[in-house]
Amino acid sequence: MKKIAFLAAAALVLLSGCATTIRSDVTAFNAWTAEARDQTYAFEAPQGADDTLEYRSYQVLVSRELEKLGLHQATADQSAKLLVGMKFSTIDHPVRIVEAQDPFMVGPYWGPGWGRYGWGYSRLGYRPYFYDPFRYGAPLMVTERIKHEYQRQLRITINATDGRKLYDVTVNNTSRVAATPQVMPALVQSAFTGFPGENGVPRRVDLELKPQGEVASSAPAKAG
Repeated sequence: MKKIAFLAAAALVLLSGCATTIRSDVTAFNAWTAEARDQTYAFEAPQGADDTLEYRSYQVLVSRELEKLGLHQATADQSAKLLVGMKFSTIDHPVRIVEAQDPFMVGPYWGPGWGRYGWGYSRLGYRPYFYDPFRYGAPLMVTERIKHEYQRQLRITINATDGRKLYDVTVNNTSRVAATPQVMPALVQSAFTGFPGENGVPRRVDLELKPQGEVASSAPAKAG
């Protein structure tokens, strides 16, 4: 029982250490000024098919980051000084992978080889052996699978209502996570990490992907 409990605890430690890291390439251009602080903002109205519940849920993520910067979303009786725009896209890149079984295998074996009594048939056990399809007349096993890589881009802009452009950031990310809502919190946070940042300097931001409902924890931003 103690051995089983120890194995269960070890497995739990391994699982807890297997966190998914979202790595994004971020480039921001800014003409941010001190007068832009503590201003009210409004989101640009999404166009046509972009006006979805998913889109509006991502606006909530952006508004949380803007609150951290001291900006406040305008209420119905307030006039906004800033306009915030957002666009995002996801492209699925399926890759076909064909794999052949390695002829040098390790596994259960019963066949010719050196045993206790010399050359002959060794007893069943796990040992390496060389599989020769021409000698034994069996073809190699070939498996085929599709690997999906999802390329995502998020762009957020902040402009003054008089047309002055203040902040324009683009976040690019490629991962195997299929669900965009699972990745978007990390992408939005990446867009404002180190705000406003160096003008036009690409950098890499690593964020640990947390379960839904938790805030992603950031690793130090890396210049790249």
